[in-house]
Amino acid sequence: MTAPEIVLTADLVRDLLRDQHPDLAGLPIREVPGGWGNQMWRLGDELAVRVQRNDPTPQLQLKERQWLPVLAPRLPLPVPVPVRSGEPSERFPKHWTVMTWVPGEPLDHGTISRGEHAADTLADFLRALHAEAPADAPVSADRGAHPRDCTDGFEKFLEAVALDDLAADVRAVWDDAAAAGAWEEPPGWVHGDLHPANVVVAEGTLSGIVDFGDLFAGDPAWDLAAAWVVLPEGTAARFFERYARADESAIRRARGLAAMKSLFLILMGQNGDRGLPGGKPHWGPAGRAALDRVLKGL
Repeated sequence: MTAPEIVLTADLVRDLLRDQHPDLAGLPIREVPGGWGNQMWRLGDELAVRVQRNDPTPQLQLKERQWLPVLAPRLPLPVPVPVRSGEPSERFPKHWTVMTWVPGEPLDHGTISRGEHAADTLADFLRALHAEAPADAPVSADRGAHPRDCTDGFEKFLEAVALDDLAADVRAVWDDAAAAGAWEEPPGWVHGDLHPANVVVAEGTLSGIVDFGDLFAGDPAWDLAAAWVVLPEGTAARFFERYARADESAIRRARGLAAMKSLFLILMGQNGDRGLPGGKPHWGPAGRAALDRVLKGL
């Protein structure tokens, strides 16, 4: 956590810019919705400043600085590209990054009304992203494993959420994913954290993807779970048809991972209702809707 004596404000962000990037310090600054690990400010019309908040390590921002300039040119949707680096200082002891702004609003504050278009758009984006990763690509310590190796985490989420009559159905989806075949192709690039707060929408459809701090090389099923977690009901089948690279085992793994991600969203919503740090009250309904889609299948 950020030291309690340091309050992240627009004035602090402007001071940091004056110290390290004075040519940007005169641009208008306003806070916008951020994620769990970073607080974010809009900087002028085309930039944003992401300031490390809850992330215990700078590695997530450093990873974005290294790899997003490599990946962005080949992706068919806008993604934030680092343009300036902010280093720890006496004024603020953590990392911060100036990035390009992705127009639109996060899906957890917006809606998708053009479901088929969004399904095609997400499929095309993930086909482009899921190219074979180089040998020096990052790996994940807590994501990317086969569902059967994540069962302890799934059970903790399921117990914490207390679904009562739905628990058996959700566990059945997970058990099917755990029994599915493993990913046996070379590791591909995986966003790793696709959920409503990390996809951007405009004019009723997907318009960008943000927050690549969990980027890793591994099983694309971790992203394919977005067919249920992000897309509206009735579009998962179209998504997988357009994506065209997921066999039955990958779809089963993805559906189980979507169940786990949905439970996480519900739990974060509960944390917000209790006033806990990092809680997101509006994530609860999004997680419950995603879980309903998971239980309905394709």
